[in-house]
Amino acid sequence: MTDDVITIKASTPANEAAKIMEQKRIGAIVIAENDTPVGIVTDRDFAIKIVAHAYPFHTPVKQIMSSPLVAINPDESVLAIADLMYTRGIRKLPVIDDDKVVGIVTATDLVTQFAVCTEDDVRKMYYHSIARLYEPCRPYA
Repeated sequence: MTDDVITIKASTPANEAAKIMEQKRIGAIVIAENDTPVGIVTDRDFAIKIVAHAYPFHTPVKQIMSSPLVAINPDESVLAIADLMYTRGIRKLPVIDDDKVVGIVTATDLVTQFAVCTEDDVRKMYYHSIARLYEPCRPYA
């Protein structure tokens, strides 16, 4: 998890957000209104929403942010985080504690974590994923 998360207002122009991301060398910025996290803008949002739709560069980030914000609490397990990111197609996941952004988990963070897993950890993940495969079939059993 990265704990140096940048938060900006929803009215911030997209080009300013992009400059911040470039300067800080980050791939996402959390959007807040009245100090409450409400969305996220990622480098992918710029490619898809600004470039592909030809929005002006000064478009407010509230128009391109992903919202409502999907986030986790600091106590989530790595397996639960991986499952959420996989099922929702999320690459960057904010960590919220007491309505404050305390970090962000990325797909790279997960790969790093899984690289040091024990054999028992891998076995648990395997059985968890197998159980998920059979869930859609249960109503027909």
